[in-house]
Amino acid sequence: MKPVSLIQFLIEERRAGHINAELSLLIEVVARACKRIAVATGKGALGGVLGAAGTDNIQGEAQKKLDVISNEILLEANAWGGHLAACASEEMEDPQPIPDGYPKGQHLLLFDPLDGSSNIDVNISVGTIFSVLRCPDGVTEPKVEHFLQPGTTQLAAGYVVYGPSTLLVLTFGHGAHEFTLDREIGSFILSRRDIRIPEETGEFAINMSNQRHWEAPMQRYIGELLAGQEGPRGRDFNMRWVASMVADVHRIVTRGGVFFYPLDAKIKSKGGKLRLMYEANPMAFIIEQAGGAASTGRERIMELQPTGLHQRVPVFLGSKQEVELATHYHHAADGAQG
Repeated sequence: MKPVSLIQFLIEERRAGHINAELSLLIEVVARACKRIAVATGKGALGGVLGAAGTDNIQGEAQKKLDVISNEILLEANAWGGHLAACASEEMEDPQPIPDGYPKGQHLLLFDPLDGSSNIDVNISVGTIFSVLRCPDGVTEPKVEHFLQPGTTQLAAGYVVYGPSTLLVLTFGHGAHEFTLDREIGSFILSRRDIRIPEETGEFAINMSNQRHWEAPMQRYIGELLAGQEGPRGRDFNMRWVASMVADVHRIVTRGGVFFYPLDAKIKSKGGKLRLMYEANPMAFIIEQAGGAASTGRERIMELQPTGLHQRVPVFLGSKQEVELATHYHHAADGAQG
């Protein structure tokens, strides 16, 4: 079979009426920017991009040099194309308007420029996550409130993982598809169409060092997995934890599994660890399009009405049966308390 390039795939999606020309261009531009980030991450110490930048982002987290570089690459690439009304980044407090000298489009782009950046210096896979929304009609200068749309309104979402190979996973709401960067020709090539995540799994990803801080239903659920064959689940489960969300989610997209970042006593006041707009919503869209489920432990992530650009939420996503069981335990505990 003849290889299908990302550009060819986007033309097919346009002909099928799934996307318009402006959204197609937006995805091409984001993919091109991610190729530049892949080059920067690939050079490592030789590119002078490792280590701390000496600054904090809006979240109060120490930025790595590559965080700043990746953010600049995405902002610069998307400024002039005429496909965006504004963009927002996990690294910046406020949305970035399109400069006045450039034409404006009908889309809003949100991105986490370099997810898992604490892993950069130890050469573990990191990634970029992005989400595309429609700019409300008649809005020429988008503000924060125009970005605060539930995940169900996303037009597109994707992530790029910078690992042994550079991979793009993309959805427009008509299935999830994977593209592999062919470094010789510099193009993303379709490597898996219509990804399906198995409904059952024996593998879970969670930061076990937080166990003592979890709520009771999470303690119960993980306790049952750890009890293995002798426990109530009657079988053994395997644990994986990369601590880079893109890498952990890509494993699930490749072979099934579940990823959890539940509420715990340390982060309860913040609402959770992961950001709804830059991480949870785009990943939930991809996972659901691949036949999986995505929940806060209590409700579907994509149905949440955002209250802030940098809002945090608990995240449970992956193989449907396990996400549903963990969510059921939370509902049961809430009912018992009520």
